Amino acid sequence: MTTNVLTGTDLELAYGKTPALRGASCAVRAGEIVAITGPSGSGKSSLLLCLAGVLVPDAGSVIYNGSGTYDGRRIDQLSEGDRSRLRRTELGVLFQFGQLVPELPIAENVALPLLLSGARRKAALATATEWLDRFGVADLAARYPGEVSGGQRQRAAVARALVTNPRVLFADEPTGALDSLAGEQLLTQLTRVARENGTAVLIVTHEAQVAAYAQREIALWDGAVVDDGLTDDDVPQPVATFDDPDTREG
Repeated sequence: MTTNVLTGTDLELAYGKTPALRGASCAVRAGEIVAITGPSGSGKSSLLLCLAGVLVPDAGSVIYNGSGTYDGRRIDQLSEGDRSRLRRTELGVLFQFGQLVPELPIAENVALPLLLSGARRKAALATATEWLDRFGVADLAARYPGEVSGGQRQRAAVARALVTNPRVLFADEPTGALDSLAGEQLLTQLTRVARENGTAVLIVTHEAQVAAYAQREIALWDGAVVDDGLTDDDVPQPVATFDDPDTREG
């Protein structure tokens, strides 16, 4: 069985008095493409953000089985700085509207995670251009986000999310701002590159056409996982256990 790269267990999260996650559990294996589905307000984005370390759950654990400093660590127990560093080096995050920096050219936007991690500018830009080329937009490297189409911006955003060769890519409604053709093209390229690199991909979506690109579907309802697409013989096992589950960052 392929090792779980990420395991979330009994996750709970509330915004004020409004619960968003109610004991949600899931696991993702290396190289697997998973769709997180459910109606609006079911907790899809909240689950994604907790798994990515953008949000810290009120209860439960998120264990990362990757490499280097953070291998086998609980993401929910890391400091904000460590969570940010983990996302910058081993995880990739892609939002619906890409969120490129408008003041930077496309190539510098894509190179940003490398530059923030200390890479030399020339090498970082060269790597960024290679990734832009993989998504068919290398000719836009010198342009600014406001000078290109929405589909082109989103391709650049995907290149930025993958430029560090992350172990896991988190994509929240990545085609929501695109027309159907541009969305299909983006998903085709994204899933192809992810498979080539062995990157696990979690895609939040409410669209069946998008979920069809995934190998497995995790369905949420009212903050709980109601179906994870696994058979009894294919249930991922936690990669690590900890004696003090209550010690975590608040």
